[in-house]
Amino acid sequence: MSWKLSRTVLRGADGGNAARLLDQKVDAKTKQPFAIGLKDGALFAFAGLWDRWKDRVTGQVLETYTIVTTDPNALTEPLHNRMPVILRPEDYGRWLEPGESSHLPVDLLRPYNAEEMTAWKVNARVGNVRNNDPTCVDAL
Repeated sequence: MSWKLSRTVLRGADGGNAARLLDQKVDAKTKQPFAIGLKDGALFAFAGLWDRWKDRVTGQVLETYTIVTTDPNALTEPLHNRMPVILRPEDYGRWLEPGESSHLPVDLLRPYNAEEMTAWKVNARVGNVRNNDPTCVDAL
């Protein structure tokens, strides 16, 4: 997916059931999931991209979505080799209206300040799509 063909989107989140999850490798077979959020509990948004395209084989029109990632900050580095791009409210407009592909807001694709964030261990059941309730991200 290229910037030129993509559409920008915000993915809302909070410290609760919408928090982004990162998996820390415990050993070769085991991962410990973590949720991340802002220390003040405020809502936040991830930078995302979406596109609509037609499958050449089936003809089905599909909408796809991704959360943009960047290098980890000091909080997330021990957990994963990248982290989602978290946007500040004052940057939402710039992200949603990037304009020409030669003037994209690439300066927003940076790690969020680790001192403003928190992370907590959550139950491994969060990794199964059948488990869709707020207790999935309760701190262990």
